[in-house]
Amino acid sequence: MHDMNTPTTSQCPFHAKRDATRDGHRPPPSHPPAGTWPPGPPAGLTGWHLLRRMSRDLLGTLAQWQHTYGDVVHVRTFPEHTIVLTDPQLARELLVTHHDSLIRWERATNLFAQLHGHSVLTSEGDAWRHKRHTLQPGFTPKAVQTFVPSVAAATAAALDQWPSHDSRWPVESALTSLTMDVIVRMMFSEAIGEHARLAEHAVRMASEAANAEFYWPASWPDWMPWKRAKRQAIRVLKALVERHLQARLALPDDAWPDDLLSRLLRLHRESAAMWPLQAVRDECMTTFLAGHETTAATLTWWAWCMAANPQAQAAARVEVSEVLQGRVPGADARTTLPWLTQTLEETLRLYPAAPVLINRRALRPIELGPWRVPARTLFMLPMQLMQHDARWFPDPTAFKPERFAREAAHAERGAWSPFGAGPRVCLGQHLAMAEMTVIAAMLLQRYTLSVPEDMAAPRAVLKVTLRPEKPLHLAIAAV
Repeated sequence: MHDMNTPTTSQCPFHAKRDATRDGHRPPPSHPPAGTWPPGPPAGLTGWHLLRRMSRDLLGTLAQWQHTYGDVVHVRTFPEHTIVLTDPQLARELLVTHHDSLIRWERATNLFAQLHGHSVLTSEGDAWRHKRHTLQPGFTPKAVQTFVPSVAAATAAALDQWPSHDSRWPVESALTSLTMDVIVRMMFSEAIGEHARLAEHAVRMASEAANAEFYWPASWPDWMPWKRAKRQAIRVLKALVERHLQARLALPDDAWPDDLLSRLLRLHRESAAMWPLQAVRDECMTTFLAGHETTAATLTWWAWCMAANPQAQAAARVEVSEVLQGRVPGADARTTLPWLTQTLEETLRLYPAAPVLINRRALRPIELGPWRVPARTLFMLPMQLMQHDARWFPDPTAFKPERFAREAAHAERGAWSPFGAGPRVCLGQHLAMAEMTVIAAMLLQRYTLSVPEDMAAPRAVLKVTLRPEKPLHLAIAAV
């Protein structure tokens, strides 16, 4: 399924003794001397050669370091000190217990801000708390239920355009267009229509440009001639949002549909100082990009997992047929279709859309397990490595949805965290799971997925989200 190195042992002193005391708590950690860093790869004079390795294959490089140095690895790349955490408990402790001592890595935030502005994704401190608190009610499980009919309508319209048979259907592109349409309907109450292909290309260009710049402390200005594709991509995406914004403002307020854009504009009407029009634009951009890209990536990998595991696919189709009996999935799809839900959760384990969370910067010294790290330390959390670890998921490269059955033994807490953890857990996680379940169920009602003859397993590469190295094509046939 993938080519990650899966460690079976750990050299981390924290991991060496998992045994709890009789009262159920760990013994207090034995702290190394002050100024001591965890083990890690030799940095040389600047450590910049380590950046080059990470830029070529981040997940593979981090897996090698974990295998060599353990679950807490120190990476020195002047002027930064970075701690790579692949211990689930320590990662959760960092994101939950120490969240007030962290901000998101400034470099990533600045790059994302070129498109997202100062949205909930890129904000920090009181600004982030206000935005998160204001937006949260629209993304609760109960609120998400109201979106299900829109998801089903968009899915039906898309599947009506699919052929009854194709030996190499561009399933990745088709699913990306569908998830774009879903999020645009939810945000703007309109189908994306003819703009889908242009927007899809723009997202891919912007993602590849951002991913290429993450690993270096500075970037060439965007006006440089070789950045023309990036500039054009940003223009296309900003124009998409602006077109809908201006069309809505041209309507009288009582004619506004009940969607995300209207809710944001009402915030603007109530407090233009707190919610200027630019803030509305920024939140729309983040919702559009985050709301379709991660879902499309996960559904792409789910389609591959279904095609490569026909027995699991057949079981999911039987469940969908028996439960729905040809009906459109409703808001209760996740609970009434447990096996289908487990196939999605196992897909998220193998292929998390965000395999490495945005790095965190320590604002003050932090005690984490046996280590005391100073302020300004960076933390990198490769969630995919935890989810591919045989200690928490036996036979980790195999696709086994039964891992997520209610009666199954649960993995180490924090070992499965595809949406992150703590206060900055993905705002749209409930929406994403509901949307993916509805789309997956409706796809199985109509089609069988299979691997084209002589096709090799796709190689996963990081392009902000985890995607196949080459656009995924699968064989489809009407049921």
